[in-house]
Amino acid sequence: MKILILGTAYPLRGGIAHYNALLAKHLGARHNVEVITFKRQYPTLLFPGKSQQETGDPGVAIASEQLIDSINPFNWIRVGLQLSKRRPDLVVFKYWLPFFGPCMGTICRLIKRGTSAKVIAICDNVIPHEHRPGDGLFTRYAFGTVDAFIVQSSTVERDLLSVIHQPRYQKVAHPVYEIFGTAVSKEEARRRLGITAQRVVLFFGYIRKYKGLHVFIDAMKLVNRSVPVKALAVGEFYEDDKPYREHIQQAGVEQSLQLVAEYIPNERVAEYFCAADVVVLPYLSATQSGIAQIAYQFDKPVIATDVGGLAEVVIHGVSGFIVPPNDPQQLADAIVKFYQENLERSLSVGAKQEKRKYSWDVMVEAIEALATDS
Repeated sequence: MKILILGTAYPLRGGIAHYNALLAKHLGARHNVEVITFKRQYPTLLFPGKSQQETGDPGVAIASEQLIDSINPFNWIRVGLQLSKRRPDLVVFKYWLPFFGPCMGTICRLIKRGTSAKVIAICDNVIPHEHRPGDGLFTRYAFGTVDAFIVQSSTVERDLLSVIHQPRYQKVAHPVYEIFGTAVSKEEARRRLGITAQRVVLFFGYIRKYKGLHVFIDAMKLVNRSVPVKALAVGEFYEDDKPYREHIQQAGVEQSLQLVAEYIPNERVAEYFCAADVVVLPYLSATQSGIAQIAYQFDKPVIATDVGGLAEVVIHGVSGFIVPPNDPQQLADAIVKFYQENLERSLSVGAKQEKRKYSWDVMVEAIEALATDS
């Protein structure tokens, strides 16, 4: 098949760019794949981070064309007509934010008008974490072009069924990221990062309220009453960082919690995961999390909250622990239990076993089935 993947891709950065690179790589082993990305993904005034550009190693080198302007309707028409002339058999786009609904909906409509192409949407979210006016309208407009969907958790499946009547879809787990290089020893990773602590817990990823960093801060105050632990909170702030820094001081965890407030280039991600004993996802809400898949790539157990599809990925007592959301005491108890009962080895083995479920081959086969079924 001739397949077009539309969405974030190198030279843009972030988890969706990484996902699309891996998707292109694995689909490209069987099909003719072209990746079409943004020349303007977000207007500067609307982008909460410091930069939209990847500054380090792309991880997976793929060719992409920067054609799409997310806020220019004339561009959408031009790009849609241009891509229609390429006569694709299939168009695939990731859907995670209604902001992109008008853009993707228009481009896909124009492609389908001039071809027999099918459209598949891989849904990270159907209903966004942070609601804005027009979300429902934009989502329905985008989905009006879609022939079939892939969802990656039961939460997104329920949301899709609440928006679309009897959609064609498959539920496929979010595959493991393979983009961050090979593991290094824990000792070497800690040496590179200048960490001398014996116990290290990692919070990783861009920081917004729903990620629950404030809960992690309160939990660490409780943890250190029982067992000395070094906490790493690593990621770029997508909101004001001042309240978090004040919270760290008020909780008295300045010495035990190290804040690395920056985007981590692909080639350095392994250092942080390999340095950690366990990864913590204290989310207040979620659908799924790519961070869990990065943790599994490095055979790291995960302590996560029972929101969205996290409990489908983190198997309680096997590859980590599931705790109630927004509950610092329960999160702290799980971290303390992890260390006091010496569970790192057994849960790491569980994480390694769970990793086998999250194959890109399964994702490729699902896309092929949805594309070829009538």
